[in-house]
Amino acid sequence: MYLHLCGRLRCLHWWLSINLQASYSSLAESGIIADLGLTVAEYSVFGSIMTGGAMLGAVISGRMTDFIGRRRVCMFFKYTIPLLLEYMNNIKTLWVLDIFYIVGWLAIIFAEGAWLLDLGRLSLGIGFGLTCYVGPVYLAEITPKNVRGLLMSISQSMTGYGASFTFLVGSFVTWRSLAIIGCIPSLLLLLALFFIPESPRWLDYIENQRLQQNSDDNVLNLFRRKYLHIVIIGVGLMVVQTSDGLCGFLFYMSEIFDSAGISSTLGFILVAVVQIPSFVLTAALIDKFGRRTLLMASATGQCLGCFLTGLSYFLQDVDWWKEASPILALIGVLVYMGSYAFGMAQIPWIVVSEILPINVKGSAGTLCNLVNWFCSWVVSYTFNYSFSWSPTGTFFIYAGMCGFGVAFIAKLVPETKGRTLEEIHASLTHIMQ
Repeated sequence: MYLHLCGRLRCLHWWLSINLQASYSSLAESGIIADLGLTVAEYSVFGSIMTGGAMLGAVISGRMTDFIGRRRVCMFFKYTIPLLLEYMNNIKTLWVLDIFYIVGWLAIIFAEGAWLLDLGRLSLGIGFGLTCYVGPVYLAEITPKNVRGLLMSISQSMTGYGASFTFLVGSFVTWRSLAIIGCIPSLLLLLALFFIPESPRWLDYIENQRLQQNSDDNVLNLFRRKYLHIVIIGVGLMVVQTSDGLCGFLFYMSEIFDSAGISSTLGFILVAVVQIPSFVLTAALIDKFGRRTLLMASATGQCLGCFLTGLSYFLQDVDWWKEASPILALIGVLVYMGSYAFGMAQIPWIVVSEILPINVKGSAGTLCNLVNWFCSWVVSYTFNYSFSWSPTGTFFIYAGMCGFGVAFIAKLVPETKGRTLEEIHASLTHIMQ
């Protein structure tokens, strides 16, 4: 019980913090552009550079957690600046990862130009990329099979609560004040880190490695027949989760509302209200109906939301039923964000953390994390340009990607509810043998 409480405490602070930073650029857009005079291109860099930082974090996340453990993953600088920390081998520097968050928020708070904003956003992204892998893996390894989906869903639903909180509060405070609020969970995380034990499965894995002196954990081995099916599922889920326009909605929601003729304040509040019950439903239903069913329902809802949003802009373009198009756009955004919260926000990471065998989890986790953030970067960086080209076409393309996601989940993603990690790994590796 203590182990589970520690894991949830750890991830509660992380997940509250990371989606606050993901939603930040959407709420801060008008204020930052007005105060600092940024161009659309400069703000596009600010919005997307977090995903670039997350890719850097993703590259090192899997190997780092295997080498130094889930608990000591915060010792990032030990392996990137070894001379600096040469004499810190016995010091449990659990708080170092949190420096990325704190430095990032402080840089944004005190920014007077684009370069410091971008530096802060990049720092947040590196911490974000590390966190997205470590949190689900740690929880999957410490929780029993009968409540694993529930506990992981609750912990990862903190992303939605963080986003909802950001949308509510950010509608009424300045962008600097919102950055100060964003720094608070990172400071609280410093205290929580001192009470977190290491993953027992990782400790067993390290002990076995010492005895056997061999491992399948390198990138080339992932493409062996034994692991190929697992890699396809993991990478595919990451593509499905991020190529459906999520970063466009999250990072530039105010632009969507303004162009559709909707009050941004009203839109943010409604999105916050819609997301919370969706996350609660996911936690309640995930161990009853399974990961696969909820993922398909979520992707179908996202497809509908993108289609309705695109349809509203199409009606504006052809000058039909223009008085109803803002309402249709609002409904589309709400359906999309509510559907995302219902499954796609949490479950892909839950499934990936469950299906990856521990002997290749480092390399496979790094690959999945990197693909996730690369796709996020592509969407976030291109959204402004594609939206300027054609709002209708942009959202119809996203709807098509959501439709692809439904087909991929139905065809390839296995059900993992009610099974131990060892049972899942044995069944998936047996398929390709």
